[in-house]
Amino acid sequence: MSMEIKLSRSSRIYAPDEPLEGKVITKLSSSISHNGIRLTVSGSVNMQVRGGSAGVIESFVGVVKPICIVKKSIQIRPSGRISAGTTEIPFFLILRHPGKDEENFYETFHGANISIQYLVTVDIIRGYLHKSLSATSEIIVGSDKAELLESPVSSELVMFYITQDTQRHPLLPELKSGGFRVTGKVPTQCLLSEPLNGELTVEASALPIHSIDVHLVRVESILFGEKIVTETSLIQTTQIADGDICRGLTLPIYVILPRLLTCPTVLAGSFSIEFKVTIVITFRSELRKLHPKSDPRTPRLWLAMETLPLELVRTR
Repeated sequence: MSMEIKLSRSSRIYAPDEPLEGKVITKLSSSISHNGIRLTVSGSVNMQVRGGSAGVIESFVGVVKPICIVKKSIQIRPSGRISAGTTEIPFFLILRHPGKDEENFYETFHGANISIQYLVTVDIIRGYLHKSLSATSEIIVGSDKAELLESPVSSELVMFYITQDTQRHPLLPELKSGGFRVTGKVPTQCLLSEPLNGELTVEASALPIHSIDVHLVRVESILFGEKIVTETSLIQTTQIADGDICRGLTLPIYVILPRLLTCPTVLAGSFSIEFKVTIVITFRSELRKLHPKSDPRTPRLWLAMETLPLELVRTR
């Protein structure tokens, strides 16, 4: 026997005020009796603090108490029997009724230490002598349309420049003496539905360039006891140049934001989710070849970088 949940939308994306529809499909070799079929929707913010961030004592605790966003349960079929073969049982549920429910929904997000997840679970309850049947499926919850920003996002670009004088870590002697200068523009506010656009120009460099990359970084902060634990982790890397490029040539910056790994910037009381963009210039060096697997976020003699805050928003 098997059971699955088939949602009305293949994308599994729903807004809190939209109806959640679908059907439960059972495939049985023989008919069974049950004490009711229940559907439960649960949403929570799950947080964990790693030992390296919290210290030795806190590492034994590790997991912070989850924040419950929503938990609703309805009966989609009363006690009875399910016949053999394939049976489809429809269901309908609204996550939040406008003006009635007070839940504060956050968008689905899968981070390194913070996860915002919404699950749909169907249970076929049977007697004490029989094991209940259960199936679970994740839905992706977006922002409530009524809460989205109406005004367009500012398209203003912020200028940045990267030179040997802006770096706080040691550089190769050739870079320190010969110098380099990279300038560009990137936005500090970006729509989640649009790519991150900008531009970059290598004006001068004493050493040939190996590559230029754009790192999308998340900054997760959790209130743990009386202190705030913050950890930065890499989401994705987009290479915008491979090899030494012409000086004075303007390169476009075009980064597509991953759906489940990003969300609107959240500043809640007990946790926050923020984002940054880091421009990394890698110079050609024999020393670099000795460390091919080094963390790209770690300052190295052959790297130059600039980090800027990035606010992610969603509009109507």
